[in-house]
Amino acid sequence: MAAGRGNEWINGYLEAILDAGSSSRNKKFQFQGSAKQAQQLLNLKEEKPFSPTRYFVEEVINSFDESDLHRTWVKVIATRNSRERTNRLENMCWRIWHLARKKKQIAWDDARRLAKRRLEREQGRNDAADDLPELSEGEKEKGDPNISEPTKDLSRINSDMQIWFDDNDRPSKHLYIVLISMHGLVRGENMELGRDSDTGGQVKYVVELARALANTKGVDRVDLLTRQIMSPEVDSSYGEPIEMLSCPSDATGSSGAYIIRIPCGPRDEYIAKESLWPHIPEFVDGALNHIVNMARALGDQLNGGKPAWPYVIHGHYADAGEVAAHLSGALNVPMVLTGHSLGRNKFEQLLKQGRLSKEAINATYKIMRRIEGEELGLDAAEMVVTSTRQEIEEQWGLYDGFDLKLERKLRVRRRRGVSCLGRYMPRMVVIPPGMDFSYVTAQDSLENDSDLKSLLGSNDRAQNKGHLPQIWSEIMRFFTNPHKPTILALSRPDPKKNVTTLLKAFGECQPLRELANLTLILGNRDDIEDMSSSSSVVLTTVLKLIDRYDLYGQVAYPKHHKQSQVPEIYRLAAKTKGVFINPALVEPFGLTVIEAAAYGLPVVATKNGGPVDILKVLNNGLLVDPHDQKAISDALLKLVADKNLWAECRKNGLRNIHRFSWTEHCRNYLSHVEHCRNRHPTSRLEIMTIPEEPMSDSLRDVEDISLRFSIEGDIKHNGEIDPAARQKKIIEAITQMASSNSNTSIVYGPGRRQMLFVIAADCYDNNGEITETFPEIIMKVMKDAGLCVGLGKVGFVLITGSSLGETMQALGSCSVNIGDFDALVCNSGSEMYYPWRDMVADTDYEAHTAYRWPGENVRSMAMRLAKIEDGVEDDITEYVAARSSRCYSYSIKPGATTRRIDDLRQRLRMRGFRCNLVYTRAASRLNVVPLFASRTQALRYLSIRWGIDLSKVVLFVGERGDTDHEELLGGLHKTIVLKGTVSYGSEKLLHSEDNSKIEDAVPQGNPNINSVETSEGQNIAGALDTLGIK
Repeated sequence: MAAGRGNEWINGYLEAILDAGSSSRNKKFQFQGSAKQAQQLLNLKEEKPFSPTRYFVEEVINSFDESDLHRTWVKVIATRNSRERTNRLENMCWRIWHLARKKKQIAWDDARRLAKRRLEREQGRNDAADDLPELSEGEKEKGDPNISEPTKDLSRINSDMQIWFDDNDRPSKHLYIVLISMHGLVRGENMELGRDSDTGGQVKYVVELARALANTKGVDRVDLLTRQIMSPEVDSSYGEPIEMLSCPSDATGSSGAYIIRIPCGPRDEYIAKESLWPHIPEFVDGALNHIVNMARALGDQLNGGKPAWPYVIHGHYADAGEVAAHLSGALNVPMVLTGHSLGRNKFEQLLKQGRLSKEAINATYKIMRRIEGEELGLDAAEMVVTSTRQEIEEQWGLYDGFDLKLERKLRVRRRRGVSCLGRYMPRMVVIPPGMDFSYVTAQDSLENDSDLKSLLGSNDRAQNKGHLPQIWSEIMRFFTNPHKPTILALSRPDPKKNVTTLLKAFGECQPLRELANLTLILGNRDDIEDMSSSSSVVLTTVLKLIDRYDLYGQVAYPKHHKQSQVPEIYRLAAKTKGVFINPALVEPFGLTVIEAAAYGLPVVATKNGGPVDILKVLNNGLLVDPHDQKAISDALLKLVADKNLWAECRKNGLRNIHRFSWTEHCRNYLSHVEHCRNRHPTSRLEIMTIPEEPMSDSLRDVEDISLRFSIEGDIKHNGEIDPAARQKKIIEAITQMASSNSNTSIVYGPGRRQMLFVIAADCYDNNGEITETFPEIIMKVMKDAGLCVGLGKVGFVLITGSSLGETMQALGSCSVNIGDFDALVCNSGSEMYYPWRDMVADTDYEAHTAYRWPGENVRSMAMRLAKIEDGVEDDITEYVAARSSRCYSYSIKPGATTRRIDDLRQRLRMRGFRCNLVYTRAASRLNVVPLFASRTQALRYLSIRWGIDLSKVVLFVGERGDTDHEELLGGLHKTIVLKGTVSYGSEKLLHSEDNSKIEDAVPQGNPNINSVETSEGQNIAGALDTLGIK
């Protein structure tokens, strides 16, 4: 609400006026017959004159808060003094005028923002269209002429796609699949659905999907990754690291489906999804450790010792989508995304309401951070799973990273073998959500004309009550006449679920009240006052509406139910020949609609979202506008009153429900994944193992020196190092050591490193030149590392935004030996070099990060888009000296204004380009690198290749730095901030003012971060000791 709590009496006053007017009109008809009364009320509604009061309630202060309404109205009518009452009314008018003006301002700002964004998107699409002309006749003839566009069926299987069959003809597979659902309370049994807004249908969906996939032939193991929660506020089961969901009877070893809980964020707190964003890097690192360990274990069991990398990583919701994108980049594994509900859609709806400004929405919901997570998911995803076409066209179509027309154009070009010129759009597929039918019995599918009378008996209800399911008794105790058909609504007490509109529709339709009861299953509660504000408002409103319409004896609203009792709730509604209703404002999936159909219940459902496609297949109910009370009551009355229609809808639903089984869902899912999986787990990503070999006494003095030469030496086919080559290398190493100065640094490859010390301090002056502080930091870190840990046990890595040539020049002008480093990561994470291999570039890493790199196609476009409209031509020019095959560098003229990272990334996305962008060297240079190339991802790559846990990595950074500085601060690694070492950074060019803030990216009070005041001579060794590094 735009006004504060002090203005709630306005809503109460206006609502009371409406109620008073409604009551006076309804009194005219209270003694007439119900049919005639309904018709007269209908005529009155159709002929009602314009009401300024109603206009202000519905248009100016819509979705008003009804708390304290009665008490407020009592205060108003108790005012006896006419002058005071006039003052109150005048004050109310001024407040209404202020609200109206504020709403118009918000609407005007929103309209301008939407118009500007629409123009930018249109320009981006036009640029892409200009670069991608229509195919020539010769190009059209390329490819398979039998390939056609997807059919209009709900399940889109293309003619060139093999359906995943459970037959013996398909080669044996041992797939490892990773699902991620980060927020909420996730467990396999007794799910607490509806406990809060984070624990809803998505939890049930991902758990059942994991079980179903594990039971599909060819799938060996499924891991569902979620956050570990050790809070005393929740059950201890959410703190268990591993929970088995299913284990097939023929499974061996690690096969089956498991929930894996990853520690992330405050260990003893259950926090809302809006507060999880800063902790995503930590979750990514923990998930990466688990996947690598599991890949090793499965490889030993099934793959001859070679790591069995995941077949696909599937992120659910924006937060898990961002996690999946980072894991996909680190492991080179295909990614799938399911949005469940989308931030841009919610953002647009909240803006249209006009009650909250853009800033207020962002502060409450972290909506811009969520949207960026969804955009990153689109960047990385091979495929996006949706439940409806409406979700594709009207929701994903709002995003910079997806355009339906451009996606179809690119798909046609790929089929014909024609270049897409570096553009990419993820493939959207509609796969209906599945359902677990194990709770559905044969009796649920049979035609049964009996009603509760045969179970309860007409004489002694109490005697028969003991034979009923407990939840039946709990519900029926609310009803005066439990034999009437039950209208069932089952959801969280969330304003989006629109339960209050349903209750008003029921309360204002007398014929419906006479024919049916209403059952509201709205999660679980002990005390409404202890619930979240949105949930308590919904439940309080429900209770007030029941009282307003005097619905006692006609509406059930039990406080508690178990997940295992949900089937019995559906059975009760079906037994009474009732109807299920889902009146949500927008319903992304509609699982409850499918569940109700499985138990033989006809449905009334919202026309916004998933139920549209579901009812096309099931043909078992009616769609309604969720904002239209009369449409809701008419649809319910039609199904309850017309027994023939009820029976037909029941029959249709039961006949077609198999289309939504989990078996069907998994077959479609795996078929689509196999079809669009154009990037396979690479064989290049090998985990180096360190063989333990006995050493003679003469070699004890060199125990700290790495004896691992597998990369340089000859390798046998089984992966072992050739003994002759190993012996030769050891002799050469000892000879070199003996002939060199005793202070010579270690120059051998990493093998027995216990830790990595990574220097990432971006030390530049205001002209973007490397300062003298840079080598000083390196020498100090190396000195203190030797004191704390021992040089032989620590590997040193330098990661920088500068090119290799610039880095070598800076190191060559001081006493730092380039051979002291195990690796150099240059050009903002796009290149990796090994000094102990004569500065040879890691070609595997280049191939690893090449995915979706547009190459030359983005070279001129990035420079053009980085300039602002009124900028000078030479504000930004290509810096050829730093250019490489994986990095385009651009020099920024001093004083020139260029676009921020988020703005430039948005414009590139609109044109189908997926890149990572970094301003470096004190904002004097822009690096455009591949999507999965970054300094953070380079560390993850080395962690996997060298077998060093990320918790054994220490990162040294300045207080500020390049625009990727924020990314370096999160994760499992330890971070030491060297204060006073970096005077000029590039962070001002990272975010626009209204986008996500640093607190959304970096966890506050992170115990893995420590600081050192270098200007005051503080010792780095002390900071290492504080972090537990000895």
